[in-house]
Amino acid sequence: MIDDSGMVPWFELLQNEVGGLEPLDAHTHIGANDPDGYRCTRQQLVGSLDRIGARAFVFPMHEPDGYSAANDMVIEEAGASEGRLFPFCRLDPHGDALAEAERALDRGAMGIKLHPRAEQFALDHPNLAPVFALADERRLPVLVHAGRGIPALGRHAVEATGRHPGMRLILAHAGISDLAWIWRETPGHPNLYFDTSWWSPADIQALFALVPPGQVLMASDAPYGSPVWASVMTTRHALQLRLDAEQVRGVTGGQALRLVNGDDPLDLGPAPGAEGLPLDPLLERVYSFLLSAIGQAFNGVEPAETLALVRLACDVGDDTPQTAVCQWIAGLLDARDDYSPEGDGRPTRFAPGLHFLVAALGVVRTPDVALPEFRGVPTV
Repeated sequence: MIDDSGMVPWFELLQNEVGGLEPLDAHTHIGANDPDGYRCTRQQLVGSLDRIGARAFVFPMHEPDGYSAANDMVIEEAGASEGRLFPFCRLDPHGDALAEAERALDRGAMGIKLHPRAEQFALDHPNLAPVFALADERRLPVLVHAGRGIPALGRHAVEATGRHPGMRLILAHAGISDLAWIWRETPGHPNLYFDTSWWSPADIQALFALVPPGQVLMASDAPYGSPVWASVMTTRHALQLRLDAEQVRGVTGGQALRLVNGDDPLDLGPAPGAEGLPLDPLLERVYSFLLSAIGQAFNGVEPAETLALVRLACDVGDDTPQTAVCQWIAGLLDARDDYSPEGDGRPTRFAPGLHFLVAALGVVRTPDVALPEFRGVPTV
């Protein structure tokens, strides 16, 4: 997992501005067998959480040999976390999902994780019907991977939340598989939630603009992201969309804590609409070049020429409304230049330092939110 200690001053600035932030990351993993090459231990995850006094929902990474042993491992590791971790069990409906859910919940699991893409199923799988009924009865949170490539997930999610009002169904990754339309269903499905574990500001800000804030939960997807980074960026996006302090506190942890404890959810009011979306012509140039660079980096291509255009677009002068944002963008690019991925344990299929570019993208799309004083090259 990336070292996110450099983002702690950013969090402290937001804590001073909002007050009372108690982060609870709604989407983290631990494990060592995922075929994608990512790894995370309880010590690594808790180390990041400790930096800002955060807690997290945690569940297994992909386990090709099944989830019983992995679920037991997560429950045991959560028990050793001194209250930092709330364990969820991961289920594969191609097996006896209900039996595994009951077994893991009896051992101490507090929620359920489903991954339709990894295990190749849809939410209308017949073996999930009794699992959803159990979640309804016990008022359990059920977190579902909702990224790309998952047919009918949104339609089945709406149907399931309608049939099981006690279940708290959380669509991960901002629900990007269905966000174009599913936001319209959220007022009538108050037990349908979305987490913010996604890299694109356009998607996260659309989520905040269109979905009631009480149905949005801060999340990192650690070890793919990091809890400190997610806490900072989710808070920045929430403030950019003009959520008030109570709403921000709910999004960053208050609501997730109520869901995992089986309490009634907070009512944080309606979606704010798009009025807070930024549109600065000079910063849009920076944003568009950064987005192009990130696309290249995701495909393993070093985006040197595109990042040179980002730097040129940031040359706005020393005393303009865009100066502070552009200083930080350039500083993050400088930090990427100095970064070496050796020893961080992350797969190398992406261009090195991708996380600096993702952070820069978030900064440029939250220009109305306070930034730390720029004092040279940061770390992320």
